[in-house]
Amino acid sequence: MDDSRKPRKDLVEDDPFAKTVRPISHSRARDDGNWRAQTGPRVVQVQFSPFSRGFTQAYRPAPTLHTGSFWHFSKTEIKDLTISLAAFSLGLSFMFHGGLLGGMLSYGPALLKSIPVMFVFAIIAFGPAFIIHELAHKFVARHYGCWAEFRADPAGLKTGVAIAFFVGFLFMAPGAVMVAGNVNRKQNGIISLAGPASNLILWLIGLPAFILFQEGSLGLVVFYWMVANSILGGFNMLPFGPLDGKKIKSWSEPVFWSFICIFAGLIYLTMFSSGRALLGA
Repeated sequence: MDDSRKPRKDLVEDDPFAKTVRPISHSRARDDGNWRAQTGPRVVQVQFSPFSRGFTQAYRPAPTLHTGSFWHFSKTEIKDLTISLAAFSLGLSFMFHGGLLGGMLSYGPALLKSIPVMFVFAIIAFGPAFIIHELAHKFVARHYGCWAEFRADPAGLKTGVAIAFFVGFLFMAPGAVMVAGNVNRKQNGIISLAGPASNLILWLIGLPAFILFQEGSLGLVVFYWMVANSILGGFNMLPFGPLDGKKIKSWSEPVFWSFICIFAGLIYLTMFSSGRALLGA
């Protein structure tokens, strides 16, 4: 067998990065088996994990499919929901104090007593907006025959708490409901809409309570209940990245714009009208 008919061993690439090692400028050069060895480090693109995992949803753990009850919660899901709620509430308690520096300047030694109080307050006022939003996604997806469970993003949670602790600003990607199954565009849009729709319902539930209890601690809890649901629902309606709005918009423009307008109105009523009423302005 002449050399032109010998099998080309270099066509079998055990290294998946082999093509990236050979420069494009040498792609037409004669392959004589003497390719230059790579002497420098191999460059692999790595994204900033809290945003790539939590916000862009590059973090997608493989689902463990099951055929259990419609109301099934795995141990992993319960653990992730608990951790996410605790981290979210802790981040909010730091935010309410303006971070470490602002809290020490305003509260001094009393900060250690104030943070646990605000932690409990955040769980009561903000917790339902977050938990019910995620469970709405889960149960609507289950209704369509999909596997659906919440998974936390540990890196997003740690980074969010750290930012709130040092800066006093909360930007957190606690995780998301992972869905596996065959759904069409409409069903996917309805699954996405379930989260913001649950926030709208919770806001409406809080409205009569706020009208009745505008003073004292209870009025403050109800006010922040409405703040949490209006902002969380409105933020998720934005048509970007993995947010619900993008999938809703691709399914139905009228539904998308209707809910965008609804949440814009809720945010205005909550942050301005309700806020002035609560402060007695």
